[in-house]
Amino acid sequence: MSSNTQSWGSRVGLVLAMAGNAVGLGNFLRFPVQAVQNGGGAFMIPYLVSFLVLGIPLLWIEWASGRFGGTKGDHSAPFIMNSMGKRSYWKYLGVFGIFTNIAVAAYYTYIESWTFSYVFHSVAQTFTGMSQTEVAQFFTSYVDIGQPTTGLPYEAIWFYILVLGLNTWILSKGLEGGIEKVAKIGMPLLIVFGAFLAVRAFLLGDSGAPAGCAECDAMLGFNFLWNPQFDSLSNPNVWLAAAGQIFFTLSVGMGTIHCYAAYVKPKDDIALNSMAAGWMNGFVEIVLGGSIVIPIAVGYLGLDWVKENAGFAMAFQTMPYLFTKWGAVIGSVAGVMWFGLLFFAGITSSLAMGSPWVAFMQDEFKFSLKTSAWTFGLVTLLAGLPTVFFYQQGVFDQYDYWAGTVGLVFFALVEAILFAWIWGIDKGWDEINRGSDIVLPKFYKPILKYVTPSILLVIFTMSLVTPKGNDWKSALNDGWKFDSSSIIGQIQNVDITYNREALADVFVAEVDGIADVQSAEGQTVVRLVQPTGEATTYQWDAADAQPVVVTGQVVRAGDQIAAGSFVNPIFYKHLARGILVALFAFIAGMVYVAYRRRMNSLN
Repeated sequence: MSSNTQSWGSRVGLVLAMAGNAVGLGNFLRFPVQAVQNGGGAFMIPYLVSFLVLGIPLLWIEWASGRFGGTKGDHSAPFIMNSMGKRSYWKYLGVFGIFTNIAVAAYYTYIESWTFSYVFHSVAQTFTGMSQTEVAQFFTSYVDIGQPTTGLPYEAIWFYILVLGLNTWILSKGLEGGIEKVAKIGMPLLIVFGAFLAVRAFLLGDSGAPAGCAECDAMLGFNFLWNPQFDSLSNPNVWLAAAGQIFFTLSVGMGTIHCYAAYVKPKDDIALNSMAAGWMNGFVEIVLGGSIVIPIAVGYLGLDWVKENAGFAMAFQTMPYLFTKWGAVIGSVAGVMWFGLLFFAGITSSLAMGSPWVAFMQDEFKFSLKTSAWTFGLVTLLAGLPTVFFYQQGVFDQYDYWAGTVGLVFFALVEAILFAWIWGIDKGWDEINRGSDIVLPKFYKPILKYVTPSILLVIFTMSLVTPKGNDWKSALNDGWKFDSSSIIGQIQNVDITYNREALADVFVAEVDGIADVQSAEGQTVVRLVQPTGEATTYQWDAADAQPVVVTGQVVRAGDQIAAGSFVNPIFYKHLARGILVALFAFIAGMVYVAYRRRMNSLN
């Protein structure tokens, strides 16, 4: 008999936990940038269309699949999909519903630990008196784990372990006693903190404008973000970006919703509950996410600066500096609210990521709740430490691409096909409507069967073969070259032209330039000054590398500039991919063992 006897304590707790799963760091860091880059206010048109034909249907698919699996005693994607499909391979495709969660949690909790650390630094007023450059450098030093920012050696590692441990401890308390309690506290605080910062941004106006900056006005930030540029609607890339944002913001394609919904009672509503969670996520993203970072940054730094620098790094490298302009007390409060908001957004999502593994271990191996939770913490720690140690070498980015992007799209496509075409749209439609508190429009039935899977297939196919520069017209006319963001381009490492060996005894220049060779403090430094005046710098330990060029020498890309022992960036790509493949194989092996145990129990 399974040791899994968990359940939700209340409907409010369920909806808040589901909304917390969806509301994450991307609501505040990714959405505003996507809107800025894709037509401002006009972006909301494809955004809302995508929500209606992609987001809502996927929410229904995952809620219905999960609740159906729960009636069979299954609470994780492999065996939920196994009970819906007629072939044995469905359970192995369902491995993505556990794998993506652990792989994403491995690096996501690292970001979460940044927010937790920055709450501490905001209280300690660490950023007071720092210049904008110094605040940005603080983050760089923080993720370079060898440079302590507080005097605590390896600070980033300790905060990471602390936050992952906190996640594990909460998971060990179960749905009602852990996840639901955090959601009931975290989600209201997130909204309160966000509302305070949004109002502060709205009232900022041009009061923070430095002398001579006519475009330093927060209202210009609001206008820029929401003023529709309707010509962008004819650009297919804008529609693709909107579909992608909806896809990622709702946390579909991960298996977390399957797990949460598996604990819903057979006749409890899922149609309205799923929409409530989705609309709450939309409110947080549109109203709060769009009203903090961009307007405040424009109010102090100007619109042109934001256009050039808008991105993920602003949260940690720019916002702490801007908060110091509000005075010591209010600035510290704002910092606590901003990073506290991000922390609650992060932890409500990462707790959801831990649930499928915990449920799997309880269902299949009869582990206790506490033991299941701590095994999640251990596996995630082992998978996540490389993202901490080798963050600047790109391991983090590889995890995010393969697990947090490709894995999600692929799994969503698979589950949509299974739900509508293998299990059957009639069964699926009945499952969605069972116990529903609302009458669903019948036109959603063909959307679920045809439109949603087709959109996912288009997204996956375009991601697979994206042409260089995302220029589809040139690719069709002048020959196809894969972009480094495409799946095939990533596999082929098209972004790396030189130094393609993981381990090498020579190093070649990657750009043209005039050499400037220096040696100091046990380091060998070769700078290549390009005709534009920009310089590319290579630095190694003197014991590992010796320059073979001299100062003033003209160097062409591909020319050897050093000899010795080199670990090239491509090594870390291979390392990250190897870890992810090993993790997937490990989980698939666990699923196989669980399946054999089930078969043996029937004999």
